[in-house]
Amino acid sequence: MLIGAATGTLRRRPERQSKTMAEPPKSSDAFAVVHGEMSPGHRLRGAVVAIGNFDGVHRGHRAVIATARERAATLGRPAAALTFEPHPRSFFRPQNPLFRLTDERNKLRLLASTGLDGTVVLRFDAALAALSADEFVERILIGQLAVSGVTIGFDFHFGANRAGSPDFLAAAGARHGFAVDIVARFEDNGRRISSGPIRAALGEGHIGDATAMLGFPWFVSGEVVHGDKRGRELGYPTANLRLDPTCGLRHGIYAVRVDIGGRRHDGVANFGRRPMFDVGTVLLEVFLFDFSGDLYGQVIDVAFIDWIRPELKFDSIEDLVRRMDDDSRIARAALAKAPDAFPPLATWAD
Repeated sequence: MLIGAATGTLRRRPERQSKTMAEPPKSSDAFAVVHGEMSPGHRLRGAVVAIGNFDGVHRGHRAVIATARERAATLGRPAAALTFEPHPRSFFRPQNPLFRLTDERNKLRLLASTGLDGTVVLRFDAALAALSADEFVERILIGQLAVSGVTIGFDFHFGANRAGSPDFLAAAGARHGFAVDIVARFEDNGRRISSGPIRAALGEGHIGDATAMLGFPWFVSGEVVHGDKRGRELGYPTANLRLDPTCGLRHGIYAVRVDIGGRRHDGVANFGRRPMFDVGTVLLEVFLFDFSGDLYGQVIDVAFIDWIRPELKFDSIEDLVRRMDDDSRIARAALAKAPDAFPPLATWAD
């Protein structure tokens, strides 16, 4: 996946939504993105802030965000997210690479679809990690953001040694005069919705389960790069993406929907090492149905709609091509059942 620093503002431009995701309230206002300290006169100062890592911006995260928006409407204040980059787990445990559901850019694109007025991104470094819970409240929430309210999940902790519990924050809010809302554990039919189970589902190729927990199809973004041109020789020319090495998606064949410059295209994709021609490189190879054109160098969004099968090694090229034909038919049928499935994304505006 591409990982890029986001600056400036996002503007909400509604795109077709997955049927599993409700349309967010429409607004013509800019979605502000602040990195680091906020200027004294910034329009997000005094906001009601939803705090979290928001990896994936899944249904549980959206429950926290919706609560912040409701509180903000009651107080007549803007609503914003406060998030951290890099992910704190990557800071504390760099030896254990984290499979992130969304890089920073895509996280912001999803946050912009929720009806928030903006996002504050704090760099998670040694200085931030060393702040006590009291210092985080006084320096960040009050000093930098002047929050009128804070919303967190029931299990969110902050400050050095995770000393800042939800109860601690509620007491701090009462002491300093800002509202605190603590959102209960979010479940669907008894199953907890959180980033960990979504990562596990993707790791097992359970695309339907991941989609149900996210509320929309999981997706990646990447620049189309040159491959070995073997797909072209087989009659299946592909757009190739090198995903982040930490990507934990199960290797296999998927039905996918791809956004290229605002236009949607259906296709079938292979993620893995291609056992017939394994040269040690893991690639996402996407064959787009009914498409012709040069995509090299373009950044595209690839949404995973359904799992088809694991990677296999065939006895001959002819057997491989026959199976690719079958895969394409299966992918077309799966995509026809989900004609509007795609993640809700906003576009950058400089």
